[in-house]
Amino acid sequence: MMPRLAGKVAVVTGAGRGTGRAHCERLAAAGADVIAVDIASAADDLVTTTDLVVAAGRRCFTGSADVRDLDALREVVRAGASALGGLDVVIANAGIHAAGAPVWELSSAVWRDAIDVNLTGVWHTVKAAAPHLKHGGSIVIISSTSGIRGPAESAHYTASKHAAVGLARTLANELGPRGIRVNTVHPGAVATPMIRNEVTYKRLCPDIANPTEADAIKVLTKRNLLPVPWVDPEDVANAAVFLASDDARYITGSQLVVDAGLTQKT
Repeated sequence: MMPRLAGKVAVVTGAGRGTGRAHCERLAAAGADVIAVDIASAADDLVTTTDLVVAAGRRCFTGSADVRDLDALREVVRAGASALGGLDVVIANAGIHAAGAPVWELSSAVWRDAIDVNLTGVWHTVKAAAPHLKHGGSIVIISSTSGIRGPAESAHYTASKHAAVGLARTLANELGPRGIRVNTVHPGAVATPMIRNEVTYKRLCPDIANPTEADAIKVLTKRNLLPVPWVDPEDVANAAVFLASDDARYITGSQLVVDAGLTQKT
């Protein structure tokens, strides 16, 4: 059987580690060549990502660019598309999640950073990629369950992720005539350092002096319908590959939730 994305070229932002690396691995396994983009400080991580893509038998073009820097991002996408023969898939994955506070206590810097990376960065990614996308292409924006619900003390993150959904809906209307589909993926907690860290453990377990990962797992598991604390990066990547493939050829302007039942339960 022909791989789902045989002969396709995909660009992934935030590709150095975590879910971004998982996207690159899954795309390569599905037959796609990859343009892997991340910030300069992730250069060593991109080497590992490249090795994984090449091990799957695909080509990998890497470039350093912060999604907040449109000119740098445009140049990396242009060079990658030129080197690999065009562009078929965009995975707008790069994002941040800083500790929050009640809205009246949230600092302007924390708010601005979330909007700049999680929203403006997605807009920049699409602006950089759209001129190179072929007819029949697919854009997948990685949002969050916070893009469809409103958890407390996360106004910066929640607003940015909701806005990304609105952006995707408009893009679906604008790019549909070119045969390009646009969808969002909404993970709950994912087993990456964004969740697996002491700051998050303390937020999840405020009544415990020095909470461990085991303490956090108990809290996270109770939030979900399925008896697991989180999903794995590969679960998010599988959803993105599905939306990027012809298996989802008539799906656009939609939201795909990958959260072990968190949204349904809460």
